[in-house]
Amino acid sequence: MTRPPVHTVHVFTDGPGGGNPAPIVLDASDMTAAEMQRVAQQHGHESGFVVPSDDDDVDFRLRFWMPSQEVSMCGHVTVGTVWLMHRLGLLRSRDLRIGTASGVVRARVSGDGEVEIAQPAGALERLDSSLAAEVVAALGLTAEDLAGLPIRNASTSRTKTLIPLASPDVLDALVPDPRRVAAVCALAESTGLYPWVVRDRGARLFEARQFPRSSGYPEDAATGVAAAALAYGSLADRLVDGLVNGPADAATAATDAPIRVQQGRAMGRPSEIRIRWREPRGVWLGGAVRA
Repeated sequence: MTRPPVHTVHVFTDGPGGGNPAPIVLDASDMTAAEMQRVAQQHGHESGFVVPSDDDDVDFRLRFWMPSQEVSMCGHVTVGTVWLMHRLGLLRSRDLRIGTASGVVRARVSGDGEVEIAQPAGALERLDSSLAAEVVAALGLTAEDLAGLPIRNASTSRTKTLIPLASPDVLDALVPDPRRVAAVCALAESTGLYPWVVRDRGARLFEARQFPRSSGYPEDAATGVAAAALAYGSLADRLVDGLVNGPADAATAATDAPIRVQQGRAMGRPSEIRIRWREPRGVWLGGAVRA
C-alpha cells in the first residue's frame, strides 16, 4: 500500500528558522493508530492526521499524535492543517468546524489567508505551596528567580502549569531535566511546564518556554494551547485588560490589540502566538505559517 504523503509546515513563525514544525497527513483515512504514531516518531514532532467524520456538523476530523502518545488537541497543528488545506484549495468554506477528541474546534481563514482557531474560556487553579515548590525545584529555580505572582495550572484545551519568572535572563538560562519535569507534571496533573516573563506590558507582549510532560522531545518551539492558557493567567494577574471580571465580560475588552506570546528563541526557532478575546467566551488563537 502506498503511504500517504506527509506535508510539513512551520506554525507561528517569527523570523528565519522559526515556528513549530507540524507534519500533516491530509488523508489518513486508511492509517492505523500505530502508523500515525510512527509518522510522529519519524519526524520527531507533534503531527496531525485528517480523518473522515460521520458527524455532519463538522467539516473534517483531526487526530494528533506526539512521538510518545496520542493527545486530544494541538493548537499549532490545527492552525497548520487549516492553512495548508486553504493553500491547496481543499476548503469549501473560510469558516470551519473541526472535530477533535477534545470537542469541536472552530476555525476561520481571513481575507489575507491568516488562520485563527477558537479556544474555550480558560480554567485556573492556583497550586498549593508545597506543589509549587516542587515545580520550582524541577526547573532548578530559587525564590529569587520568581516574579512574585501565583504559580497556576491553567487550561483551555490541555492543562499547563504557568510559572511567572523575574526576568528574561532567568527564562533563557533554564535547562531542566526532562525526567524531573515529567515527574512534577504528573504530580500537578499537567501536560507541561510553561515558565514565562513580561516583555512589554503596554504592548501585551510576553515570552515563554514549554517543557512538556512526556512528548518524546524536551521542549516545544511554539505551544498554542499553552499561550491561550497564559492569556487567562495574565488576565487573573491584572497584566492585561479586557475580561477583568471573568470570561463572560468579553464585550468589555478595552482594545482589540492581541496578546502576543513569543516562544522558541532559546531553541533558535523564534515563534510568536497571537491571542485575541472573542465573544461570548474564549479566545481566538493564531499566527504566521510558512511551508
